[in-house]
Amino acid sequence: MHIDVNNAFLSWEALKLLSEGYDKDIRTLEAIIGGDEESRHGIVLAKSTPAKKKGIKTAMSLYEARKIIPNILVFKPHYSYYQKRSDELFELISKYTPDIEKFSIDECFIEYTYVAKLYGDPIKFAYKLKEEIKNKLGFTVNIGIANNKLCAKMASDFEKPDKVHTLFKEEVKDKMFPMDVGELLWIGKKTKEKLNQIGIHTIGDLANSKVENLRYYFKNQTEEMIKHANGIDDSLVITKERESACISKMITIDHDVFNKLELHKYLNHISNELGLQLRLSKKYANTIAIILKNQYFKMSTHQVKLDNPTNVTSKIYEVSKKLLDEAWHGEAIRLVGIRLDNLSLTSSYQHNLFEETNELVKESKIDDVCDTLKNKYGYNIINKASLLPKKDKL
Repeated sequence: MHIDVNNAFLSWEALKLLSEGYDKDIRTLEAIIGGDEESRHGIVLAKSTPAKKKGIKTAMSLYEARKIIPNILVFKPHYSYYQKRSDELFELISKYTPDIEKFSIDECFIEYTYVAKLYGDPIKFAYKLKEEIKNKLGFTVNIGIANNKLCAKMASDFEKPDKVHTLFKEEVKDKMFPMDVGELLWIGKKTKEKLNQIGIHTIGDLANSKVENLRYYFKNQTEEMIKHANGIDDSLVITKERESACISKMITIDHDVFNKLELHKYLNHISNELGLQLRLSKKYANTIAIILKNQYFKMSTHQVKLDNPTNVTSKIYEVSKKLLDEAWHGEAIRLVGIRLDNLSLTSSYQHNLFEETNELVKESKIDDVCDTLKNKYGYNIINKASLLPKKDKL
C-alpha cells in the first residue's frame, strides 16, 4: 500500500492555525502555502481546492499566483510543525506493521502481505486506516493498493482526496494503459517529450513497444520503462530490517543548489565512497537509486535495476548522473544521496551488444589500484580523471 497525505502542507498549516485560534479553515478558502514572497524563488508549495479551481498550481511563483487571485491568502510554511504531524502519522501506521518505508515527509509504503492474516481484506483495512487517520489526526490521506510499489503509488494518485484505490495486475490494462505517458512514475518532462516525438502518447503505447525500437533513444533505461508501463516492479519495501541489504550515503547541503554540475560533484564523491565500501565487503549492487530533498524538505527517489550487478565506481557514478538528469526538474536541492540496493555476493555478468565488457574490466582494475593507494595513503590521495567534471580535468 502507498499512503499519501492529501495536500499535506496546506492541511497541516490549517490544523496549526485552527489550534492557535484562527477562525477559518484555510482548506475552504483561496489560500496557498508559499516561500518568501519578496524572493524571486518564492513559489507555491501547496494550494487549497478553491485556489486550484481558479488555476493556481504547485511550483508557480507567488507573483503569478497573485496575478490570478490578487487577494489570495499566503501563509509561510512551518516545517518543524509539519515534521511533528508526519511523525504522528507514521507512529499511527506502525501500530499495524513494522514494514514501513518512508518515501517523503507526507507519504510512505507499507508491506501488507505479512499482516494480512491479522487484519484481513486489504481494501477493508485501507478504509479503516484512512478513517482512523482522519478521526485521530485531523487530516485525510489517499491509499493505493497493488501488487507492487509502483502500482500502489500510481493508484494513490487517482481521484483525490480521501480515497482508496486499487491497481492490481489484472487492472493495469483498463486503469493505467489509457493514461498519458507522462503520468507514469519516473517519466520526467524531457522523457515524455521524447516519447511523444516518436508517437508514444499513452502508457499503453509504451507498454506495447518493443525494446529494440526504443533502445536507440533511451539506452539502458528502455527495458525498465516498458516494464513499468506494464505495471511490473520488483523493488522491495525498504524497512529498517532490510537496511543491511543496501548501503547508502547522503550529503546535506548548507545552501540551495540549482546547478547540475555541482550536484554531479556530490554524486561523484558519494559514488567513490560507496564503490569502495562495496569492494571492501566483496558485494555487488543490482539496483542504483538517487535520493533528492529540495529546499522545502520534499524527498524524492529515482532508481533503476541494472542488467548486470556492479561494484565499479564509474558505473555507479554514470548511472546516478543519468538518474539525476531524469528526476531533477531544476528546483533547489538541499540533500543528495545514492542508495545501492539488492546487494549480492556474485556478479554473474550477462554479455550484450550495448555494453563494452573490456571497458568495465579495465575500470574494475583501475578501482583495485585506487583502493590500494587509498588504503595506504588516505582516501583523498587519488581519484579517476574520468570521474572529474570537465572543467576540473587537466
